[in-house]
Amino acid sequence: MGTLLRLPPPPILITSQRSNSSFAPLLLPNTQTTPRKKHHKIHCSKFGNFLDLKPISKPESLDFDLSWVDPSGRSRFDVIIIGTGPAGLRLAERVSRYGIKVCCVDPSPLSMWPNNYGVWVDEFESLGLEDCLDKTWPVARVSINDHKTKYLDRPYGRVSRKELKMKLLEGCLSNGVKFHQAKVWKVEHQEFESFVECSDGNELKACLVVDASGFSSSFTEYDKPRNHGYQIAHGILAEVDCHPFDLDKMVLMDWRDFHLGSEPCIRASNSRFPTFLYVMPFDSNLIFLEETSLVSRPVLSYREVKKRMVARLRHLGIRVKTIIEDEKCLIPMGGPLPRIPQRVVPIGGSSGLVHPSTGYMVARTLAIAPVLADAIAECLGSTRMIRGMPLGHRLWNELWPFERRCVREYYSFGMETLLKLDLKGTRNFFDAFFDLDPHYWQGFLSSRLSIGELAMLSLSLFGHASNPSRFDIVTKCPVPLVKMMGNLAFETI
Repeated sequence: MGTLLRLPPPPILITSQRSNSSFAPLLLPNTQTTPRKKHHKIHCSKFGNFLDLKPISKPESLDFDLSWVDPSGRSRFDVIIIGTGPAGLRLAERVSRYGIKVCCVDPSPLSMWPNNYGVWVDEFESLGLEDCLDKTWPVARVSINDHKTKYLDRPYGRVSRKELKMKLLEGCLSNGVKFHQAKVWKVEHQEFESFVECSDGNELKACLVVDASGFSSSFTEYDKPRNHGYQIAHGILAEVDCHPFDLDKMVLMDWRDFHLGSEPCIRASNSRFPTFLYVMPFDSNLIFLEETSLVSRPVLSYREVKKRMVARLRHLGIRVKTIIEDEKCLIPMGGPLPRIPQRVVPIGGSSGLVHPSTGYMVARTLAIAPVLADAIAECLGSTRMIRGMPLGHRLWNELWPFERRCVREYYSFGMETLLKLDLKGTRNFFDAFFDLDPHYWQGFLSSRLSIGELAMLSLSLFGHASNPSRFDIVTKCPVPLVKMMGNLAFETI
């Protein structure tokens, strides 16, 4: 969510998007003072309509001197990581600290990430990455309906993709990580060694191959139908005439549908498959706006999401003057985990780490990469030199131990329940959810509750729910609940 000013401070770079080309950054001041307006000689959109405007930002690459693989040498490594997104670079930086030879393979390793990452500030503080947030808001707002709004006392931030990628690349460079600019075509395995065939004809060898190439990867195998739910969103970083949002609050969810009063067809569709507005206000004229379907199956169309966003902005009186960046976000959620074990070990989008009920992933991935790195170092750096399928088995168990698999089943149960709720039911659910003790709703959103705490959350949620919401729980939860219990029973075998 899919996850972002004293005397005038030095400027920082703000970019936007939710995961692999790049866009030019916008130069802005740092905190909550209003910056000088930057005007662009571009034709404005019709009032409330932005679809006729094109983004003005251009792709960019980082100016960074990487250590490249010498194609004339012996291209043999301990670990090859496919992909240089946050997951791949974080793991490479951590594993290489142990003196393990790591190579990252990516078609464009210096391209900026296009995804817009929003995170809870405390999550990045616990990772020592708070310096990679380019904007923070002390309060998050949730609008349940036209008459009820909740304010969450938990600071929220937007990740500076440039700062985060530079920090990870610097760590990789200081630890001797090599990079190879190519697309991986094929991965083949022998008993103790794997071979990575690249689009430029080079073949790299390693004891372990890690897949950090994202949701559409063909290198991670499944043995069950991939019945994902999907989060879909359309977002814009835009210069506007004005907007009605408080600068010290980001809007986590706005479920109001007042803007559809004159759009009966869209209103009927939204009542069945609701979307919400997600907002990051930077100043009075610069704002990130995103219309989001939390989860749907089958996936809601981009066209429908855009139509709802146009109607919403028109009703709010927001006139888009310039689109700096736009974002089309599609996140598979839930579904089965990859086949366990297998020789290729995934991390990030290909590994099932996306929160099945919310779509959040980046903070969780950055947190789990050091854990996986420790296990890799223990296996490859020990005198036993665990390799082949035993290595894959050990790392899969580190990534998805029994307790974590059980917790994921609960989150998938939450997703399946949300899939059955209409707009009214969704509003009632989040009305009760954000009335919970902060330990529970914060822990749920950050994937840090135990299975016992999740059971207590369920009881507390039922107690806080309105009678209509309790009726929804009683009538719509049994099938997902039975499915969850069956999967949990299977995990214990």
